[in-house]
Amino acid sequence: MNEPRVRVAPSPTGNLHIGTARTALFNFLFAKKNSGRFILRIEDTDKERSKSEFEENIRNGLNWLGIIEDEFYKQSDRSEIYKRYLKKLLDSGSAYVSKEKPKEEGDREEVIRFKNPNTSISFDDIVRGVVKFDTTELGDFVIAKSLEEPLYHLAVVVDDHEMGISHIIRGEDHISNTPRQLLIQVAIGAKHPLYAHIPLILAKDRSRLSKRHGAVSVEEYKKIGYLPEAVINYIALLGWNPGTEQEIFSLEELIGAFDLNKVQKGGAVFDEEKLKWINGEHKKRLIDSGKIDPDTDTFEAINTLKNEIGSKINKDDEDKIMRLLKVSGANKSTVTEQVVFIKESGFMDYVPKQPGYEKEKLLWKKEKDFDNIKRHINKMKEILYELPEEKFTSDDIKDAVWDYASKEGTGSVLWPFRVALSGRDKSPDPFSLAEILGKEETIKRLIFADNKLKK
Repeated sequence: MNEPRVRVAPSPTGNLHIGTARTALFNFLFAKKNSGRFILRIEDTDKERSKSEFEENIRNGLNWLGIIEDEFYKQSDRSEIYKRYLKKLLDSGSAYVSKEKPKEEGDREEVIRFKNPNTSISFDDIVRGVVKFDTTELGDFVIAKSLEEPLYHLAVVVDDHEMGISHIIRGEDHISNTPRQLLIQVAIGAKHPLYAHIPLILAKDRSRLSKRHGAVSVEEYKKIGYLPEAVINYIALLGWNPGTEQEIFSLEELIGAFDLNKVQKGGAVFDEEKLKWINGEHKKRLIDSGKIDPDTDTFEAINTLKNEIGSKINKDDEDKIMRLLKVSGANKSTVTEQVVFIKESGFMDYVPKQPGYEKEKLLWKKEKDFDNIKRHINKMKEILYELPEEKFTSDDIKDAVWDYASKEGTGSVLWPFRVALSGRDKSPDPFSLAEILGKEETIKRLIFADNKLKK
């Protein structure tokens, strides 16, 4: 293969969509795998809808993901080039100025139409095989409003020709655009590039992914706290399969494994739960390699929580939250997930302060013997009092109490132990809770439970 040249050509009429990012990624991976060039071309011929802030969002989003262009162009800088080709088409008779009857007030009375040769054409799509069209049904289609105002089909063909684009890798929704573009290519003497129309990204209801399904822009996933490595990894697997069991990839690994021939035809369903899992795996990699501090997101989560609950969280509470997230493994989640986890766990109700509860809650299932529960509580207090501070971890706490719990009945011992610490039917296991609360607070709560049982 000669040096392939590929492009992604978004319109700056909105923020970078996850589908556009996936298209850009497939082009980027293909170019890098084959020592080619990846081009970013901003298609801003729609002057009314194109905004500079959207262009900036697109470029920043791609750069955040690590998709860095080798060349950059804007259609608004290329007006004279389109004008030259339009004149050429008009002079050759391949296009003509069409007098239009305005359907509504303000409509144009003149446009430039392409003279359709009304022929059958086909192309061999790398993903979909041979695709055939009868162009007769297209009629003489509009390619410009005037010499100074080219429309999409004319501009995209001219750009691809001038930039030497060898492969056009884009969404399957562009298949219907291909016959018009093939006709224009012939008319201007351009070579036909190779096409690969990749499957659309679908929501769980198998409709096209849109805002009604939740987050759809790259910026939204960035704000939630997803890692760029995870987003890249996940969207690469939407419509492409490496043919192995491997699911976690670095960008370099994706470049090495990518093959257009392994892109599937069927639509790819976006599953945020899978993205969360992949994000967690990448976070583990980065933490283990020392590239990120797991506490960074946790501090941000605590600050977010402070703003949401509108109350103060003191330093001791912060330390406990840090331990909760570490013990639960939630410190490897996104900031948003950490905040949700803390709120849904009821953590702020029972960790900063001694929870209230009726003594009956300390009874395990149908047990009615409060003296027996009191004996277990006091034994827990005795065992944990002897455990050194430096060994007050969930694993060491479990090792210290397990023989006694197994002998007396794990439910009868561990249920009141957990309730004494949390006051709740549902909470983390008592070993983790004890580590989170610390030795002093754990023993205080066991004393509180013991005093309840004296009443």
